[in-house]
Amino acid sequence: MPESRFHSLHAHGLVRVAAATPVASVGDVAANAEAIAGLIADADRRGVDLVVFPELALSSYAIDDLLLQDALLGAVEQGVARILAASEALAPVAVVGAPVRRNGRLYNCALVVARGTLLGVVPKSFLPNYREYYEKRWFASGAGLTGLEVTLAGQTAPFGVDQLFAATDLPDFVFHAEICEDYWAPLPPSTHGALAGALILCNLSASNVVVGKARERAMLAAAHATRTLSAHIFSATGAGESTTDLAWDGQAMIHELGDLLGRSARFDRTPELLVADIDVQRLRLERARNGTFNDCATGAGHPETRFRRIAFTHQPHMRDAGLERPLRRFPFVPDDAARLDEDCYEAFNIQVEGLAQRFRATPGDNMVIGVSGGLDSTHALIVAAKTCDRLGLPRSAILAFTLPGFATGEGTKGNAWALMKALGVTAAEIDIRPAAERMLADLDHPFADGQPVYDVTFENVQAGLRTDYLFRLANQHGGFVIGTGDLSELALGWCTYGVGDHMSHYGVNCGVPKTLIQHLIRWSIATAQFDAETDAILDAILATEISPELVPAGADGAMQSTEDRIGPYALHDFFLHHIVRHGLPPSKVAFLAWHAWRDAAVGHWPPGFPDDARVAYDLDTVARWLRVFLTRFFATSQFKRSALPNGPKVSPGGSLSPRGEWRAPSDGGAALWLAELDRALPEKAAALNR
Repeated sequence: MPESRFHSLHAHGLVRVAAATPVASVGDVAANAEAIAGLIADADRRGVDLVVFPELALSSYAIDDLLLQDALLGAVEQGVARILAASEALAPVAVVGAPVRRNGRLYNCALVVARGTLLGVVPKSFLPNYREYYEKRWFASGAGLTGLEVTLAGQTAPFGVDQLFAATDLPDFVFHAEICEDYWAPLPPSTHGALAGALILCNLSASNVVVGKARERAMLAAAHATRTLSAHIFSATGAGESTTDLAWDGQAMIHELGDLLGRSARFDRTPELLVADIDVQRLRLERARNGTFNDCATGAGHPETRFRRIAFTHQPHMRDAGLERPLRRFPFVPDDAARLDEDCYEAFNIQVEGLAQRFRATPGDNMVIGVSGGLDSTHALIVAAKTCDRLGLPRSAILAFTLPGFATGEGTKGNAWALMKALGVTAAEIDIRPAAERMLADLDHPFADGQPVYDVTFENVQAGLRTDYLFRLANQHGGFVIGTGDLSELALGWCTYGVGDHMSHYGVNCGVPKTLIQHLIRWSIATAQFDAETDAILDAILATEISPELVPAGADGAMQSTEDRIGPYALHDFFLHHIVRHGLPPSKVAFLAWHAWRDAAVGHWPPGFPDDARVAYDLDTVARWLRVFLTRFFATSQFKRSALPNGPKVSPGGSLSPRGEWRAPSDGGAALWLAELDRALPEKAAALNR
């Protein structure tokens, strides 16, 4: 793929949208038309594909009976002509609010304009006529009007509530328009639009402001985008409207599913263009995997059979226009302090409750766990300790063993012992080296003859023995083995199959990615889940490099590093989330990862994330480790996931249990995904990673 195309958001299923809040007037149509034309031009300069204006933006909203003055309505037609002319050489599709005369009636409408053409006119269905609203005095409802046309400013265009607008040359750029009260109705017209295939829902609003209304609008927008598996653009009238009896705040919001992508300043007299990039490919894929959405369309009589699809040629620019979208480096870890606290609370308690229920249901008196002094076993141990507290059991019911091998460091073993003592569990140590030496000798392995051969057999003899001891200890003491392996390791197949760290009686960490485990331990410290002595040990463990400690240190004294061998867990968790949860193609995952990680100084980091760990990755590095992920995930590791022990799903990002969210053939391959990545990457990155 040419480099410019790879770096274009349009090549990756994204559409740039904007909610415009011009400075309004009290019925000065010409001024309104100029303000609208100016913001369309601004949107063009910012690479916007779709810009949504407020309700009746062309005429002004709060002008009451002036709406029935033919002179004003004639000026509106002139304003439409001005906007059509101004948009001829501009890329954005504009959705503009205006009153429209048709067949002796006046309608409150959304005009859809693209490159000088009036694509369609959509009338408002629900006219509020309560409290401060009096719209039925001026307007006729458009509810039920389908298959019609209207002539406006010299152009004849489709008219009715049965329209979807779809680009012929930009996949998934399909949108629906409705107006203000429509979205407050129990069954908004845009619900049918979404069920008919619209991925972007536009609401042109006037919506005067009263105390608390901004919260209500935001709640409705987020909920509506979530229920309809869509993006939602909301633009409300702001400064300049008549304040005879009402006031206006100019609230604009863009949501994708339940996520807020952006919101405008309120009570501002400056024209604003709120811009965000919507992932329409993600929305389409979400609908494909959500059978309830299709069932709802079936129950509604398949609305797509009742809608006209108004096609237009968009001519996307395909240049590098950056990315206007919040993008978390750590998809499993919020970068907002309050949200992170809430997520950690829920994740920790899901694990505790899962383990508690399994312990209640399992004959025996003890939990058996291996403690290495690393992140995963540390987190599993503190979950087990909290489970005992919740069940009213002494922590001595946890039989914790440290099982040093040929490469176990004194630091990690010391941390393991200190943690076990601080938590008050029953602690012991079993040196697996004599048993490992005997097994290696029985296998006639070169290590048994003194040769420094540290191959997969050498590593797995140790990993297997540790788990074998734990299972036999569970038999001996009437207990069950708590698994410590995490979601990231399962994705990469970074575990020893069968009698190894792949297996346990209950995998308490199997739904938790590595990047979240670190924050769960930090959260345990920050929220004083344990005493100060335990917290100090947990802090020391967090500072320890991730290592399986299976191969002795080299001549330079450096310990075996997991991330040196398989890549940064931060990147792998990013890949895992976007490929498993959303089904995105590898090229797009590379594009998003590059934007998220290319500059350590840009964007937000999770609270408490160490400064010295804030790194950046260029595209070549992203592509290198993405190839490793694709190979390990699709080609070499599924057989391990097909035989997982039980364990709780924790993150909405997904579960890899074959009984849960991920089912795949164990004899699959990665060639298709690797080829898609290579075709899309710029030549330099593709060549470096072949």
